[in-house]
Amino acid sequence: MIKAISVALIAGGIVLLYFGGQSFHSLANDVSRVVTGTPTNKTIWLIAGGVVATLAGLIGLTASSAGKR
Repeated sequence: MIKAISVALIAGGIVLLYFGGQSFHSLANDVSRVVTGTPTNKTIWLIAGGVVATLAGLIGLTASSAGKR
């Protein structure tokens, strides 16, 4: 069960990172970076959420496989 949740977290994290990358290269984000110097909040949340979900999935996979030894 933990392994399935970990794989789902990794897959979801990769999807969030993909959409965060797409958002980072959008016209709205370019305008925001020119005006404020930072990307939009949506972009930051997508990338941060993707990193957290992917890391949680990887930690879950390593913890579940280490417990079976």
